Amino acid sequence: MIGGMNELTLLPNDIRNHDQDWADLQRAVALLEAPTLTARMAGIVGAPLEFAVKKLPVSVSKRMHGAVQAALTKATQTALWSMDNIPNKSASTRWHKLAAATSGAVGGAFGFTALFIELPVSTTIMMRAVADVARSEGFDLSELSTRQACLEVFALGGNSSSDDASDTGYYIARGFTTDVMRHLSAELAGRIVTGRDLTLGVAPKEAGKLLAKLVEKVAARFGVVVTEKFAAQAVPIVGAAAGAALNTMFTDYYQDMARGHFIVRRLERKYGEAEVHLAYTQVSGRLAG
Repeated sequence: MIGGMNELTLLPNDIRNHDQDWADLQRAVALLEAPTLTARMAGIVGAPLEFAVKKLPVSVSKRMHGAVQAALTKATQTALWSMDNIPNKSASTRWHKLAAATSGAVGGAFGFTALFIELPVSTTIMMRAVADVARSEGFDLSELSTRQACLEVFALGGNSSSDDASDTGYYIARGFTTDVMRHLSAELAGRIVTGRDLTLGVAPKEAGKLLAKLVEKVAARFGVVVTEKFAAQAVPIVGAAAGAALNTMFTDYYQDMARGHFIVRRLERKYGEAEVHLAYTQVSGRLAG
């Protein structure tokens, strides 16, 4: 029995009747519901990150949100437009990790003087890594919905105090960006928007405004983990080696989030959002149990 339904009574188009898609969904759940980025960083530093964050200079904390938003904006503009748009092309995960490690080593070696120089570089590298995964899952990088989905990945690393614990962590973050896009789409286009794909029929001028506003909202979540990362790099015993390790881990984490996210979105195209959400919840419930 799965979710109260006998295997023999499943409809032909039920995702659980298709072995490869069912296996892909289980892989996506394992990636998306894995330990948080904060927990992983604490493991590298060897201390709770709350303490390190409190030790950040006030001037750095005040500048952080604006710097994160600017970095995400630049990454969206440069990383997504500069990549070859070849759907289903294999992702180059190792190259992005190496590039991230190099920029992280520089940030870790020079401390706060390099943090705001390294941030746009490392964020662009991570955005390219996310877009690379999206492309490998068959998504068209020229589509606004794909660029929206790439930005959504950066909302998966930090939770909000208003998050509803009754749903999975992944769908909580998904709901956050969907609500933002629904509100902005209705506001800009003067119409009521339903569903998750909120970018159909959006004019280029509106598309730019949508992405700019989405960047602003996602930056609030992404900024949480970026601040923790900078705080961790500022710990005296960290230095260049741990700076490289943190950046590699960051890139690896968001590559995993992207892989899971775009597997889910690919399956939604085939089976529908409600079907995949239900199956996802069942799989995540088993892992939690």
